[in-house]
Amino acid sequence: MSEKIIDEPTGVETTGHSWDGIAELNNPLPRWWLYIMYATIVFAIVYMILYPSVPLINQATPGLLGYSSRADVEGELTRVAATRAELDQQIASLSFQEIAANPTLSDYARRSGASAFKMACVQCHGSGAAGSQQYGYPNLNDDDWLWGGSIEDIFTTITHGVRSEDDADARSSLMPAFGAMGMLNRNQISDVAHYVLSLSGSDEAGDAEAEARGAEVYTAQCAVCHGVNGEGNQSVGAPRLSDPIWLYGGTYEDIVRQVSNPHMGVMPAWSVRFDDATRKELAIFVHSLGGGQ
Repeated sequence: MSEKIIDEPTGVETTGHSWDGIAELNNPLPRWWLYIMYATIVFAIVYMILYPSVPLINQATPGLLGYSSRADVEGELTRVAATRAELDQQIASLSFQEIAANPTLSDYARRSGASAFKMACVQCHGSGAAGSQQYGYPNLNDDDWLWGGSIEDIFTTITHGVRSEDDADARSSLMPAFGAMGMLNRNQISDVAHYVLSLSGSDEAGDAEAEARGAEVYTAQCAVCHGVNGEGNQSVGAPRLSDPIWLYGGTYEDIVRQVSNPHMGVMPAWSVRFDDATRKELAIFVHSLGGGQ
C-alpha cells in the first residue's frame, strides 16, 4: 500500500501525479454536483426515447409519445382560423356602423386590416402609408381624397380599384395631355402652372402677370373638373389644387409636367384577391389612420 502524500501548502492529499513539479491534488467533485450531472444524463436518455430527437436520413426518430411540434403549430393555426372565420363572417354580414358599434369586432377589423395592409399595400403606399410623390402613390394619412375618404368610399376604391382592367366598375378619371395633344402652348401651360401655385399658396407663387393670364386659361380648361377655386371634385376624382398636398409633386416643374403630359396612376381591384370581410377590414384600417372623412 502506497504512502499518502500530502501537499504542504494546502494540506490536501495528492493523486501521485505531477507535471513539471506541480502535483495534482485529490479534490473530488461535490456529491450534489455529480448527482445533478447523472440526473441530466438520465433525463436526456429518457427524452431521446419519448420525443423526436435523433436525426436519421429522412426524418428524426419519432419518439414513443408521437409528439410533433409541426402538428402543434398546425392545430393552433386551425384553431385561430376557425376563430377568425367566425369574426370574418360577422364583419362581412354587418354594416360599417354596426361593426363600429361592437368594440370587439371593431378592434379585430382594424388589426386584421393592418395585417392585410402590410401584406398587399405597403409596396406602393409605404409601411407608414405616407405614399410617394415620385410614383404618384397617395398619402393615406392626410385628409385629401380623390374619390372620398369615408369608410364606404374607401371600401369602394379598394374593391374596384382605380383604372383597373380587372373590374368594369373601377374608378376612372382622365386628364387631357394639354401639351402633348397641342391643346395649350408652352406659354399657356407655364401661366396656368403659376396660377395653380397661387391657389395653393406656394412659396414659388408671385408672378402676378403670369397668374392673371393663367387664371383665364384655368377657367376655360380646368375649372370644369378642379372647381372654380381649385377645390377639386371627388365625384370625378379631380384633385383639390387649393392646398399644399400633391400627388405628383407641387413645384412649378412638377405642375408643368403634369399639365403637359399627366401621369395616370393605377390601383388593382382587390375584389379579385380579397373577400368582403378583408376589404372591409382594410377600409376600416385605412380610415383609422387619421385622414378618413
